Amino acid sequence: MISTQSISIKVEQNTSRIDSYLSQKKPELSRSRIQQLIEQGKVQLNGRICDSKKVAVKQGDFIVLEIPQAEPLQLQAEDIPLDILYEDEQILILNKPAGLVVHPAPGHPNGTLVNALLAHCPNLPGIGGVQRPGIVHRLDKDTTGAIAIAKTEIAHHSLQAQLKAKTARREYLGVVYGATKSQCGTINLPIGRHPKDRKKMAVVPVEKGGREAITHWRIKERLGNYTLMHFQLETGRTHQIRVHSAQIGHPIVGDSVYSSGRSIGVNLPGQALHAWKLKLQHPVTGVAVEVNAPLPSTLTKLLDVLQRKLNK
Repeated sequence: MISTQSISIKVEQNTSRIDSYLSQKKPELSRSRIQQLIEQGKVQLNGRICDSKKVAVKQGDFIVLEIPQAEPLQLQAEDIPLDILYEDEQILILNKPAGLVVHPAPGHPNGTLVNALLAHCPNLPGIGGVQRPGIVHRLDKDTTGAIAIAKTEIAHHSLQAQLKAKTARREYLGVVYGATKSQCGTINLPIGRHPKDRKKMAVVPVEKGGREAITHWRIKERLGNYTLMHFQLETGRTHQIRVHSAQIGHPIVGDSVYSSGRSIGVNLPGQALHAWKLKLQHPVTGVAVEVNAPLPSTLTKLLDVLQRKLNK
């Protein structure tokens, strides 16, 4: 049986919606979490269950908020080494290696980043109250680089809001096949599940379930029949850069899902895509936090091979 914490709040002044008021009074809970509790009948207003997040509250009203403990995780902490780029009491930013799955899924029940996080941060299970504690965005299994983790509810809410408002800056480096004619550009094509292969994503019209996806790109270095590209995400759809790059005829090198996978002379663990820079606002201080994730050795080797071929 899951225990519940009961909190009583007397409204001190006239205000607007109850969800907005409670998120101000209980900043450790995100507004979406409060709305979820309202939907679950866990919020009472003046002795009656409140069934709407839009109800206005006024001075003298009495609110009782019931907060169930987060559901226990069926996950084990695992001592997996972490390459930490930044850490304090609120957030953790890691340099994820290739081959590390972010959260458990069919076929990957353990050995994931979440398992490693549970060992590094024992208090994470309650963050978000879900099976992906602290995870606010993800990287594909074989994509390397910077990934941010929330260590508190305040941080979880803040980082999610920054991603939604598109104020968090995520920059990637990737090697693509071919050479674009232009020096820079923007790909604005909606992405959704592939209509025939549910394991893949594809450019899908919005009216058929696609969601807005915007990727800005520019050439960082031309390498003969290959190009080192700089990508900046405005949205964060699954496989976004990989799908967009393939759609314009320049798939990511080593991407066995969205390219031909032709040999390039370097044994890559997956796609040559790296989350290079991550910039966000600290959830408590508001100070800008910016990290650069060093390139993995496989990508460095690939660039060296291409540069040598170019100089022959």
